[in-house]
Amino acid sequence: MLDHLELGLIHQKLINKPILDLTSIIKGELDLLNLNKVIKPKDTIAITVGSRGINNLDKIIKEVIQYFKFLKAKPFIFPAMGSHGGATVRGQLKILQDYGVNEESMGVPIIATMEVEELTKTRDGLSVYVDKSTLRADHIVVVNRIKPHTKWKGPIESGLCKMMAIGMGKHKGAQYYHKFALKYGFSELIESVASKVIEKLPILFGLAIVEDGYDQTSIIKALIPDNLIKSEKILLEIAKDYLPRISFNDIDILIVDEIGKEISGGGMDFNVIGRNRDIMNRWYSAQKIKRIFVRDITENSRGNGLGIGMADFTTDRLVEKLDLEKMYINALTASGPESAAIPIHFSNDKEAIMACLNTIGPINPSELKVVWIKNTLSLENVYVSKALYTEAKKRSELDLIEDPKPIAFNKKNNLLSPFS
Repeated sequence: MLDHLELGLIHQKLINKPILDLTSIIKGELDLLNLNKVIKPKDTIAITVGSRGINNLDKIIKEVIQYFKFLKAKPFIFPAMGSHGGATVRGQLKILQDYGVNEESMGVPIIATMEVEELTKTRDGLSVYVDKSTLRADHIVVVNRIKPHTKWKGPIESGLCKMMAIGMGKHKGAQYYHKFALKYGFSELIESVASKVIEKLPILFGLAIVEDGYDQTSIIKALIPDNLIKSEKILLEIAKDYLPRISFNDIDILIVDEIGKEISGGGMDFNVIGRNRDIMNRWYSAQKIKRIFVRDITENSRGNGLGIGMADFTTDRLVEKLDLEKMYINALTASGPESAAIPIHFSNDKEAIMACLNTIGPINPSELKVVWIKNTLSLENVYVSKALYTEAKKRSELDLIEDPKPIAFNKKNNLLSPFS
């Protein structure tokens, strides 16, 4: 069947609503808060920076810093990323460095620690842990992207509330919350913890970011503490509408060139691949993919291959790049060991694709449904087999770019990727 596998290029029309002037939008949002009436000269401002691959993250943080400097305040950055970076100060600083966020580029100190203190307790009696550095600040600004979470579904998923709980809770808090979320529910627990953080800490505002289907900064909103949780829920619904997806629900084989922590917290977005081994059974997707083959991992993941457990097959080269300690810490902290399970792996791509073809049942080559993507964040252009290419001809939201042609391999029997 491999000899008959031909793929054609199609273009998916995704939500395209980029912000053209970040500086004006951010300044306008902050002006609405009348911060000049709140901030006194030399007030210390703690600004969160997380571990997600947010587009324009360094520019956004720099604009916020410059605004506070204009007000004669003393801003500083602190990593708010739970257990990422191997749950070490050095690892988290390296993540920030990879995103262009360092003391030299930002012009402010970065105070990184894994130490936390118990701030208070939730209504259910759960401890609320926060980064010690936040307790020394006069004000705290929470900056994060709002988007559907890869693991749980609810009115609160990935965003400002999650950062105030799991991010600011560092490794200890992240591990603790994920454990008890299995009892109380992820969305419910995150909202409960975030409400206590807002109540007890000097949260000045939250800066919410929403990206469009092309990974472009699309919405930036400054949310005051009193309305932060309510506003985040509204923005999450918009983020769900903007999320890029594969335009076909029934797929025999999905080929993914790369997974990575900067692509998704889960390595590859489970909302795109339609898979999640959720022990709470709160997760559903209409996406049905029989076999997933992941070819490689991004360099910026630095060995954290979380999410590879959702694949059926992978390559030796990916497995050899894994930093198991880093990946296991992340998986166990998140109560998701299944995401770090290493699938069957092969020495080359051709063997992995043959394994896919041999484990999907008897299918006529002309009816084979194959999709090839770079990663789950880059879905503008995808390659599809003849059956799906024919279907795409009938869909107005899809453009045909290149007719199907045989897939090509190099001398080592690895795919010659059109995305590289």
